Amino acid sequence: VQLQASGGGLVQAGGSLRLSCVASGSNTGSILMAWFRQAPGKEREFVAGITWSGRSTDYAESVKGRFTVSRDNAKNMVYLQMNSLEPGDTAVYYCAADYIFGLQRNSALYKYWGQGTLVTVSS
Repeated sequence: VQLQASGGGLVQAGGSLRLSCVASGSNTGSILMAWFRQAPGKEREFVAGITWSGRSTDYAESVKGRFTVSRDNAKNMVYLQMNSLEPGDTAVYYCAADYIFGLQRNSALYKYWGQGTLVTVSS
């Protein structure tokens, strides 16, 4: 499975961005997908995850109510809609995927990673 993320950029605090991640390869419709982020000098952290059906989602407390994860299996896409962005959201955002059961926040459990897209939120 290959992943490619896009949609990052520079936005003012309070603004919005939508990240996209396209998956290619076999059985991408049955794969768990997630978003992680890594800010300068910090460890990579879980942001949001979504099951293959799209019926179950999970969010980090810091983004709950502001970010929404969704997927379109027909297009092999997963999205992260980010609203009310804050300077603390500045990071490189990565999409990740693997064939694992349930929603998982541990980055070590994901085998497949995209290249990352930079989100910068100015105050």
